[in-house]
Amino acid sequence: MGPRTAIALVQVLGLAVWFSASAVAPALSAEWGVGTVALTVSVQLGFVAGAVGSAVLTLPDRLRPHRLLAGSALGAAGTTVLLATAVESAGPALALRALTGLFLAGVYPVGMKLTTSWSRPSARSRDLGLLVAALTLGSALPHLLGGLALPWRELLLGAAAAGGLAAVVAVVAVRPGPGHAPAAPPDPHFALGLLRDRTARLVVLGYLGHMWELYAFWTWLPSYLEAASPGLRAHLVAFVAAGIAGAGGCVVAGRAADRWGPAPIAALALAASGTCCLLSPTMVDAAPAGLAFFCAVWGATVIADSGLFTAALSDVVDRRYVGTALTTQTALGFLLTAVSIPVVAAAADLTGWRLALLVLLPGPVFGVWAMRALLPGRVTLEA
Repeated sequence: MGPRTAIALVQVLGLAVWFSASAVAPALSAEWGVGTVALTVSVQLGFVAGAVGSAVLTLPDRLRPHRLLAGSALGAAGTTVLLATAVESAGPALALRALTGLFLAGVYPVGMKLTTSWSRPSARSRDLGLLVAALTLGSALPHLLGGLALPWRELLLGAAAAGGLAAVVAVVAVRPGPGHAPAAPPDPHFALGLLRDRTARLVVLGYLGHMWELYAFWTWLPSYLEAASPGLRAHLVAFVAAGIAGAGGCVVAGRAADRWGPAPIAALALAASGTCCLLSPTMVDAAPAGLAFFCAVWGATVIADSGLFTAALSDVVDRRYVGTALTTQTALGFLLTAVSIPVVAAAADLTGWRLALLVLLPGPVFGVWAMRALLPGRVTLEA
């Protein structure tokens, strides 16, 4: 197994715990009275806390990254096992989901850093696109399990087993590549200083526009599908749209960005997903097959640009602090998702699901604006 393949496999397996509780939210709501918003936002806020602490301490650039990756995957799996076997009420469940998010802050950003250490500059967007494709499949996997109607505790244990296997793969098969910089000295001010550079700031702003839309779309896609077409197998369609189509979008966008640069391809993906957002009210009336195809297009475009922001940022920062820079960017993005996810829920309560997803439109619009500022003739940015 090659190193890039091993890193991608860790992402698929390790991130299965991310949406595992959300996939069984109806059962948990009936049993404990805790809903999708609370379950999902608790993970996002835990991730932010872990990412902020990691960035301030520059842990991704000071510790052996494959060991940090393995320990984090194991920690996320352990908290999920506890949720499935030892919890009988909402409060401890939310606390464990926050801890899961905290551990995941050592899986996703560290995986990105390891991937950049193995990538040639001319193929960095492609390699990161493959990594985000793996993340997409891992995050969408619980939707597939949810569609199989498994008991919720068994589903969580299945996701936790995947996370435990991710830790084993990280220990056995993952190592830093030749592009891995020597351990950096602690620099608690680096994260704040990152945003002083105009190019880095525009990349982060584009990423924030992308994140306003992405996780809220992933979280609420089954609800949108169920409202639009009650007979549709919403969890399975969500897995195909967010997981399989999303992974394909990442691969295609990564290869295109290595040829034409990350900024124009990211702008194109943002414009396409924003168009889908704009069309979402009309698709409620579509036939089930048309609705499923529309969601697959949206699922492909909403995630296609994610690896491009990673590639872009890793190219413009001090390579000794690439891990810290990527962790800072993801911390800001996931903090924003803790707002967009409940905003969509509130919109659905006010207007119904026909119009609810329109509140995501400002994200891709803002992201396109930031990416246009990085196009040739404004700021040069090569993949």
